[in-house]
Amino acid sequence: MNETTFDWDDLRLFLAVARGKGLAPATETTGKSAPTLGRRMLALERRLGQELFHRMPRGYALTEEGQAFFEKLCGLETDLLPLVETADPARPLIKISAGSWVTALLCRRVPELLGQSGAQLRFIAAEEVLSISRRETLIGVRNQPPEDVSLAGRKIGRIAFAAYAMDPADRPWIRVMGATPSSRWVAAEAGGSEGIEVTHPRNALDLALAGAGRAVLPCFVGDREAGLMRVSAEIEDLAHDQWLVMHQDDRHIPAVRAVIERLVTILKDNCSGA
Repeated sequence: MNETTFDWDDLRLFLAVARGKGLAPATETTGKSAPTLGRRMLALERRLGQELFHRMPRGYALTEEGQAFFEKLCGLETDLLPLVETADPARPLIKISAGSWVTALLCRRVPELLGQSGAQLRFIAAEEVLSISRRETLIGVRNQPPEDVSLAGRKIGRIAFAAYAMDPADRPWIRVMGATPSSRWVAAEAGGSEGIEVTHPRNALDLALAGAGRAVLPCFVGDREAGLMRVSAEIEDLAHDQWLVMHQDDRHIPAVRAVIERLVTILKDNCSGA
């Protein structure tokens, strides 16, 4: 990197844009707007004197120089990122990644989650799995135990799913577009019949509450919505274990450990067989 001085935040943003293959996906993990990310990437390229991205209508692709820079940063990231994000050990930044429904639940229970820990929280609602080893997130709520030996896992319980609607009448299916197991299940169940598609899970619940159709929801969501009723048995094909996954090193930080214990308590309230 020669003698150029770098702000780690710029490098962190570069990694997010490179991994997301564009500005829009990187807004979700960084909290920065697309115009801000675009300006920061241009400024980084000027400092380096290199073009890092091919800017295309549908996203960003790394140039040859950008790929070499990306690989070099990935090698440094695991060592540098914890030092930057826990510079104040009394107030560590705790990034929690989970699916949309669990994130919504945790947002409603922030005071209970924080307690007296003094930590800073960042919620990352993402259906894809973020890397804990590379510190894209600190704690992940997942449907399977970790395989990486650097990660620790804690089984919380079982998450059940069912179809919900405002009445038992035969309503069209509401499908969340994507590749999640519930989306695939609804697509198979609906076949070629008429239905409604949405791009965000919350909108499926909104439509069900409006009486517009049947939505497959986690039971901890559907059972607590006034007016909604189960219009199917629990869907065994979608039931899965819930795991809390974190890095072996980070889980021993006192503030992180306190948040983990509160997370376990909150999540067990929504599981069967916990």
